[in-house]
Amino acid sequence: MFLFAALLVPLVSTVAPVLAQVPHSGVTCNATAPCPSEYPCCSEYGFCGDGYFCLGGCDPISSHTLDSCKPSPICESFNYTLSDTSRILTNSTHFNGNASQYDWVIEQGSIFNITSDGEAAIALTLTEKDGGTLLSSTRYVHYGRITARLKTGRWAGVVTAFITMSSVKDEIDWEFPGNATTEGQTNLFWQGLIPETTNGVTEKGLTDTYSNWHDFTIDWKPDALTFLVDGNITRTIKASDLTDNTTGVVHYPNTPSRIQLSLWPAGIASEPQGTVQWAGGMINWNDPDYISAGHFYALFHSVAVQCNDPTPHNSSVTSYIYGSNSTLDTPTIAFSNASTLINGVGYNKLSNVNSIQATLLAAFFALIFICFI
Repeated sequence: MFLFAALLVPLVSTVAPVLAQVPHSGVTCNATAPCPSEYPCCSEYGFCGDGYFCLGGCDPISSHTLDSCKPSPICESFNYTLSDTSRILTNSTHFNGNASQYDWVIEQGSIFNITSDGEAAIALTLTEKDGGTLLSSTRYVHYGRITARLKTGRWAGVVTAFITMSSVKDEIDWEFPGNATTEGQTNLFWQGLIPETTNGVTEKGLTDTYSNWHDFTIDWKPDALTFLVDGNITRTIKASDLTDNTTGVVHYPNTPSRIQLSLWPAGIASEPQGTVQWAGGMINWNDPDYISAGHFYALFHSVAVQCNDPTPHNSSVTSYIYGSNSTLDTPTIAFSNASTLINGVGYNKLSNVNSIQATLLAAFFALIFICFI
């Protein structure tokens, strides 16, 4: 039985504890207080800026205008071998929007190559001084099957995560808190809304996720979301079961999303007590593993993406956009052939886009409730 949200301490979204903010204007933004024209783009952390702020995670609803954010690079079915670090940009602020040049950007932290059980991989690191590590895909997925092959950490307070996150805070999660290495947690959020009863579920009975490679899958379709471990279904959620009985709105993720891989410090003094407890307790910086290596770590071997856009598109399509006829409550998602580059041609100068309706509400910071009794 789940606890009601009113009785729980909220758990901050996977990204928030990991990142140090890049320089910004100091102006905050949300759906009711959008960015000014001089700093038109609202970042995923709620600050206004330009340049890089207009790329991945830029919230169109909270930006100066709906087309302030650059178009989001279209999904591409591919098996990303993460040991090929030539496709990973180590400083995300240097990214110019060219998803053909880089598959991933490091938003915070550091990685290194490693081989484990004969499989080449990358290690995401976490240190007391620098915090955790977050990788974001440069391309977006608008429904599809995404599988991450990984090994988790094994230390209390250290959380390994594989999630999808949209620019308006639709979120789908596989998370692995602390030292619970025989289980994983699945969850979803719509527009960052914290439901009265959590959608989080603990998947038990896994073989040691620190010692063994596992394939964790998010199979996201317009009508249902399925989670799998090593190809075996562990949970399915129907979109229709998430209908708000008062408004009739379906609280189900439905907007183009980036894939994010992270290792983040939940067991630290600045986090709410509920977050620390959920993650297995405070981080022990005197742990022998940490002393020996100088960091905690999680391993990621690959990410396989099979796109499943609800409407077919032709070869000229380069990106997703939020349609020009959008309003706060009912924006549309559309295909575009506009440039995704910071200095590229904006989609407001183009026509012939193929709309895909998607009901949305205001975006604000994503929070996670994953507590059980």
